[in-house]
Amino acid sequence: MSYKIVVDSCGELPEKLKQDGHFESVPLEILVDDECIVDDETFNQAEFLKKVAASPNCPKSNCPSPERFLESFDCEAEHVYAVTLSSQLSGSYNSAQLGRNLYLEEKGEKSIHIFDSKSASVGETLIAMKIQEYEEAGFGFEEVIEKVDAFIADLNTSFVLETLETLRKNGRLSNVKAFVAGALNIKPVMGGTPEGTICQIGQARGIAKALEKMIADLIAKTKNPQDKVLAIAHCNCLRRAEETAKRIKGMAEFKEIFVIDTAGISSMYANDGGIIIAV
Repeated sequence: MSYKIVVDSCGELPEKLKQDGHFESVPLEILVDDECIVDDETFNQAEFLKKVAASPNCPKSNCPSPERFLESFDCEAEHVYAVTLSSQLSGSYNSAQLGRNLYLEEKGEKSIHIFDSKSASVGETLIAMKIQEYEEAGFGFEEVIEKVDAFIADLNTSFVLETLETLRKNGRLSNVKAFVAGALNIKPVMGGTPEGTICQIGQARGIAKALEKMIADLIAKTKNPQDKVLAIAHCNCLRRAEETAKRIKGMAEFKEIFVIDTAGISSMYANDGGIIIAV
């Protein structure tokens, strides 16, 4: 069966997936003051970070419209899957569902499924890769959905950021207690809940120790790492990401570890210096 995997642009696609005709990224938009920045191949991270640093206002995002998802679903592929940001953090999942409903109403029956990643960034990326793995293995549409749902339930996404202000100001930390860190250089270790919200896992003084705590927590939670892919996304801190990957390799043997730069939406929330890990 032919298939297509649609990922909203919070999911970073490695270059090999961008060049793979089975994948399509549907862009969200970022608003910085009066400027609208499309999170697609035109996104320039360096320019974006400068604009955010110069602005007195917090950047905001808009999810893709149902019609934009409908456009992606209207293709020759017999099986279509979409992977979106956690429905607890964005309207992207609901928009994709509406796009699916519009397609079925206007075009007729088709095998289209929307996955709520209950994650973000490279968490979405790993889900998209897992869909392809099962499709290429020859599993049927319903089997792929069942297996990917199980993968999502077992997925762990964590992050350490230089600042949580964008997340806080945009209401993404509504279930997290107020955190005062500045003067003591305390960095929280954050993670995703099974429901797709954000929680605090721990904290440490300085980002290096916070990263160590995040790594130890992820490895402790990961069963059979030799069978799993671990992904690291970084916002303008490649050396920090590579050092993180090196530490992980010294502690556990994973099937694969890859490092990727954050695209627009992840850059907006991670801010300069942020590290996101999913496995």
